[in-house]
Amino acid sequence: MTIKFKRLLPFCMISTLTLSLFIAGCGTGTKEKEKQEATPVRVMKVESQTIQNTLDYVGDIKAQDEALVYPKVSGKIIEKLKEEGDAVKKGDVIAYIDRDEVGFKFEKAPVESPLTGFIGRINVDIGTQVTPQSPIGLVVNMDSVHIDLNIPENYLPKILVGQTAQVSVQAYPDKKFTGTVSRISPVLDLETRTAPIEIVIPNPEHLLNSGMFAQVELIIAERKNVPVIVKEAVMGKEPGVYIYAVNGNTAHQKNIKLGIRQGAYYEVLEGVKEGDLVVVMGQQQLYEGAPVNIEPEKNAGKIESEGGK
Repeated sequence: MTIKFKRLLPFCMISTLTLSLFIAGCGTGTKEKEKQEATPVRVMKVESQTIQNTLDYVGDIKAQDEALVYPKVSGKIIEKLKEEGDAVKKGDVIAYIDRDEVGFKFEKAPVESPLTGFIGRINVDIGTQVTPQSPIGLVVNMDSVHIDLNIPENYLPKILVGQTAQVSVQAYPDKKFTGTVSRISPVLDLETRTAPIEIVIPNPEHLLNSGMFAQVELIIAERKNVPVIVKEAVMGKEPGVYIYAVNGNTAHQKNIKLGIRQGAYYEVLEGVKEGDLVVVMGQQQLYEGAPVNIEPEKNAGKIESEGGK
């Protein structure tokens, strides 16, 4: 190794070390810069609302009073006085029968309505031969209707006579009908371990018809004027759930305690209050103290009655 090269060696080592430190410093600066870049997020403002916990079922609507109409004698239908949809009172004649029996003087035999309501169905035409076992038609009282449900035994302690139920049908998708639990059977079915219950719904306008398919929400818990957030804001798993709240342009992780749920909404028992801004989109990239860039704010909106668990 020449003397000249020996003299240059320390200089080269110092230069190399300086260059390495410079490059490392640039890398650290870049990472720090990336760390400080604001994350775009979308937030909701926490509002106090009423939230309900419901059990969701489906069932068939039936008239509160229904009666098949049978003739008292055999013979031929010779006259029909009522058609489907006609109003009747108890004792009104629906049709007449010619007894058509040898030895009897001709006299029309009336078929009478057993209750007040509407003709739901007529099963015969003029000329139809009937017997006392032939159903002439169906009479229904539609002033109120009912739905029969079978409730699993583990939910029975939460169901009480007089409890409120919300009922919806496809014919009126934007309308909710309110009913009440009128009867709870004390005996469970041994095979299904369920108990029959009856829900009665007032029907003064006769909008609900017997045979309609209904969705039923049994309200088993209700909280009024409580902080509510959407499920998209919740991170982690219970009991260690948390959210990110925004203060200014900084995100802060907050542990929360959840209450009842209704559809996409949760009651918050601890951790947030009305007016807080909670991140609902973009929180996967956040950490405690992360800078954020808030996109146009949206409110939680009002809770719609969709079944929660």
